[in-house]
Amino acid sequence: MDLFFQTLLNGLLQSGLYALVASGLALAVGVVGIVNFAHGEYLMIGAFLAWAASTYLGLDPLLALPLVAAAVFAVGALTYRVSIRHVLLAPELNQMLLTFGLGILLQNLALMLLGGNTRTVSTPYQASSLQLGTLSIGGPKAIAFGLAALILGALYTVLYRTTLGRQMRAVAQNRRGSQLIGIDVDRVYLIAFSVSCGLAAVAGVLVSVLLFASPTVGLVFALKAFAIIVMAGLGNLTGVLWASVILGVSEALVQTYVPGGGGWSDAVFFLMIFGTLVLRSFRGAK
Repeated sequence: MDLFFQTLLNGLLQSGLYALVASGLALAVGVVGIVNFAHGEYLMIGAFLAWAASTYLGLDPLLALPLVAAAVFAVGALTYRVSIRHVLLAPELNQMLLTFGLGILLQNLALMLLGGNTRTVSTPYQASSLQLGTLSIGGPKAIAFGLAALILGALYTVLYRTTLGRQMRAVAQNRRGSQLIGIDVDRVYLIAFSVSCGLAAVAGVLVSVLLFASPTVGLVFALKAFAIIVMAGLGNLTGVLWASVILGVSEALVQTYVPGGGGWSDAVFFLMIFGTLVLRSFRGAK
């Protein structure tokens, strides 16, 4: 039983990181109305900035987190101004091609400038752990889960307790109606997309501590974020939390109890997407 509960705990801790990545993507989809295929590349930028802060400035990646988030927020704002805003009324295929091409561009720029090797950071708490009875929690995982929960709590507070959050939810429901009552829709889109990129960068900082930084590190997390928002329903930020827990725990169970589970776990989210789409198609048919 200890192994089972340890597995559940590991899956729950992993779900915090997944929820952080997926919430940013859900914000772009739900508010701005664009599926950002370059979302993982903003995570990659955050991971490399954290690595650079640790390597060249001697800063702990977690202490550099606010600076990294602000920097990638600015990059997201620039991306929106230069490209995203010009395709919001274009066909969805044009939007997807733009963000897909942007992701390829950012990934290849990283490969040219930094090479394909992984970069790791070293922190004093890297090998630390906490004991909860017979269960063990890695120090970095506990810190990452705590920070993810704190940031997600702040995000939900902004969305449901502030004027800006109410404006975002209004724009998500009805863009034209929001314009008619005086909401600056373009400003709301700019902030929502920039926050989406900033959340991905924060996740990237945590990934640099837990794993590594590399030009392709964002791809896996972006795919899992897509799986989560499909399960939750596009733009459903509340559903993202539950879908993240389901994915994190499912992966942990597969890795522990299925022979060769490390490989099979990579297919879990694809099976979840397929199952979710099948269930929705049956409901739609009824």
